[in-house]
Amino acid sequence: MEFLEQLEAKILEVNKALRKYLEEKDNPQATIYKAMDYSLQAGGKRIRPVLMLACAEMMGAEQEKVMPFACAMEMIHTYSLIHDDLPCMDDDDLRRGKPTNHKVYGEAMAVLAGDGLLNFAYETILKYSQMSPNMTLAAMAIIAESAGVEGMIGGQVIDLESEGKAVDAITLMTMHLHKTAALIMASAKVGALLGGGGRDDLNAMEEFARYLGIAFQIKDDILDVSGSEEVLGKSIGSDKENEKSTFVSVYGLEQSEKMLTDYTQKAIEALSRYGTKAEFLINLSNFLLDRDR
Repeated sequence: MEFLEQLEAKILEVNKALRKYLEEKDNPQATIYKAMDYSLQAGGKRIRPVLMLACAEMMGAEQEKVMPFACAMEMIHTYSLIHDDLPCMDDDDLRRGKPTNHKVYGEAMAVLAGDGLLNFAYETILKYSQMSPNMTLAAMAIIAESAGVEGMIGGQVIDLESEGKAVDAITLMTMHLHKTAALIMASAKVGALLGGGGRDDLNAMEEFARYLGIAFQIKDDILDVSGSEEVLGKSIGSDKENEKSTFVSVYGLEQSEKMLTDYTQKAIEALSRYGTKAEFLINLSNFLLDRDR
């Protein structure tokens, strides 16, 4: 299969599993299921679950056994987007071409929808994991840390406290290693773990995904300046409007584009030990480099 066909096949499998795990309920709290599902099924690139599945597959794992963990990661990512869009955070009205969760369900329900997805992520792993208890707990520990105060939430704290300030390059990199790259690194690392990889494999996948995560953020920052709102499905220029420091504001557009290429190449180089087995991950890295949304 060609890369795009492989990617689409993985995305379809993830979407199918998400629908299976999160079913709407006919009960007094039915609205929260609708609100959670609204954002979870709003589209998106599914990069984190696809990355986890691909890394596990490269190590020889069966996709079915990794899927609960992959979907849990997408639930955590989606919860973070719901909260990120709230008026107390970035105050965005559009996400993936649709009104943001709080514009449809109200701020209070959006907060609960985000909370619900975070909790449901771990419920999904505990309910559907086919891995050994020790393997399951090890994977959950990686996921939890990457999403917490030493990971994504920590990065969001730095982001909030940096608004309206001129931050230096070290602060910018620290912020995005936590806010963006942490979940991407955890996806690759958990994939390697569940695939039966050893310590060297986990370290290699973490290195690969660290470079990939920063490249991903640089591309996001570039698209916020030069992208199309129609294609992106969200407002552009919001970083400048919210007085956020970005790779473009710190380094300029031309240097940011060079850094994007450099970090993508470093990610690909980190896969060299796997030879042709890493073909999908290499193609994924180039795909993210050239994306327009």
